[in-house]
Amino acid sequence: MATRKITITVPEELVESIRERVDSRGVSAYIAAAAAHQDAMDRLRDLADRLEEEHGAVTAGEQQAALDRIAAIDAWHDEHRPASDEAA
Repeated sequence: MATRKITITVPEELVESIRERVDSRGVSAYIAAAAAHQDAMDRLRDLADRLEEEHGAVTAGEQQAALDRIAAIDAWHDEHRPASDEAA
């Protein structure tokens, strides 16, 4: 992916916090990853808004049904996952 150098203003405390976690060359990557994450969340929110406009809001029952399905899938995977001592 092509990159472009930009200048941003960030609170000093945040810069220091980031620098404690990464070396000086990693600050740009850290901030780029944070911006990419926010961009993905914004796009997801846009999609959710469009779907809600088209189909209406998700009901509590629909949300619970989805959570129940996820729990069932997780349980199935837990039952079929090899024990750690069986793994390669």
